[in-house]
This record gives sequence, structure tokens and C-alpha cells, in this order.
Amino acid sequence: MSKETLEQASKINENITIRELRHLTQGMPASDGAGVKLTRLIGTPELNMLDPFLMLDAFESDNADDYIAGFPPHPHRGFETVTYMLAGRMLHKDSAGNEGVIAPNGVQWMTAGRGIIHSEMPEQEAGLMQGFQLWVNLPAKEKLTEPQYQEFPADQIAVETTESGGEIRVIAGQTNAGTQGAVVNEFVKPTYLDIILKQGESFSQSISSQENSFIYVISGTLAVGEKQRLVTEKQLGILAEGNTTALYADTDTRFILVSATPLNEPVARGGPFVMNTQDELRQAVDDYHNGKFA
Repeated sequence: MSKETLEQASKINENITIRELRHLTQGMPASDGAGVKLTRLIGTPELNMLDPFLMLDAFESDNADDYIAGFPPHPHRGFETVTYMLAGRMLHKDSAGNEGVIAPNGVQWMTAGRGIIHSEMPEQEAGLMQGFQLWVNLPAKEKLTEPQYQEFPADQIAVETTESGGEIRVIAGQTNAGTQGAVVNEFVKPTYLDIILKQGESFSQSISSQENSFIYVISGTLAVGEKQRLVTEKQLGILAEGNTTALYADTDTRFILVSATPLNEPVARGGPFVMNTQDELRQAVDDYHNGKFA
């Protein structure tokens, strides 16, 4: 849908409400694991969380010293971790005996549930390592569910081509054209799209007005909504309420669009554990030390 067509449609159909840009952040430099350098975009003093998103880290370096130590074995309980690679290779191992390599344009959506111990280590000694890790909260009734995994290499991720030659990699959710994502998640019903637009190309996506949504520009520049506010390279934009995105590429642009239903539940966080109460957090620590994780 072109910019002009979308604007005309919004005027004719009062049910279309375009999401504007509500907040813009560049995140903050951070390190995690055994010293991996990254940019923390969600989970900072500026943006503590965006329900149900607890954390978003972007990592990108061609200096092996920034990532080679990786993320040695560590526990999780009560939420999901989503690793999406743009460049490089990351080896995943866990205490349930699972093992696999996440390569470019591949995704691992891990539901930690009642508890898992896993590691993520570089499967390379040099070259560019780039991608994202997103933490997604679980509803209270599913905090202690059995751990599970959805892992998909690039060739199992559906790719939709736009009229102007752009690409939409559909990790989760469904595009307006009906392309279905590989990941199925009934907890928060997420949309996770990796989108490449040509200069001058526009993109719209219908999203429930109840969802919280953000975009992160990997490269290029996006104009957002009817107000045309710009989000530039390495910036994260939180979208305001509405049921349709209206995004326009000022240059050749690559970005992710992520959206999901908020849980609206209390959150008690303690390092690698995310529960609803402090008592549940203390129980998670006890269970981990007593060997009760998978």
C-alpha cells in the first residue's frame, strides 16, 4: 500500500487508526554473559519494559574480543528468550540435552518455563556477529510450564516479496498478505517481522489496537505515521496506540517490527528469573540451587 493510498483509506475508513511514534531511544551500552558487548534497548532506566517485552539487546561487532566469551551456562525461569541472528553463528546447548547452531536469519524461540540452564557461545573465532535477543514475559499460569523450543533456520522462515522488490521475513505472526510466521505462540500472540524496504517504499501492517509495538532500524531511515517522524539507524521507536502501522523508507532500510499482547500482570525480576511475586523469586533461586531445573 502506497503512502497516498493509506492516507486516503484512513480518511474514508474511520476504523483505521495509524500508529504514530510515541517514544524514541538509542538504548545504552552494556555487557552481558562473560563480557559480550551490546546495546540494551529495553530493560534500561529509560525504558524498563514494554509489556510483555522485558528486554531487548542488539549486538553487532566484527571484533571477536567483543563477543568471543559468549554466554556460558546460566539459568532462566518464567519467561521466553528469542535469539534472532543477522550475521554470525551462535551455538546453543542446554541442560535438557538440546543443541543447535543459530545462523544468519535463523531464530530460536525458547520457552524457559519452570526452569532451564543453557549456554549460547559463538561458533566462530572471527568475523561479524550481529543479531538480537528479546525477552518475552510468560503469563502467571504458564510460569512453570515445561521448557520448550521452536528453532528455525533461514530456509524455514517464510519470505514475502513486496511490489517494489523489498522483503519481509515473517518470524511470527501474519502479514496483511497472509504470509504466516514459523513461530507459533499463543501466550502473547506476537508479530515479529524483519523487513527490507527500497528507498521510497511504504509498508503497512494491521496490528491489534491492544498490543504494544516497537520498531528497530538496523540500517537506513524510516518515517513513521502521518506525522512522518523519523527513526534512524540503530534507534528503537515505540509506537503509539492504533491498529495500523504506516512506515515509509527515506532510504533503503532494514528494520524489525515486533508486537504482542500485554499481560498486565505484576512483574518480579531477579536476574535470570522473572516471576510475579518476591516469594516466587526466592523459590526460583532455591529450586535452581537444589537442582530442580531441567
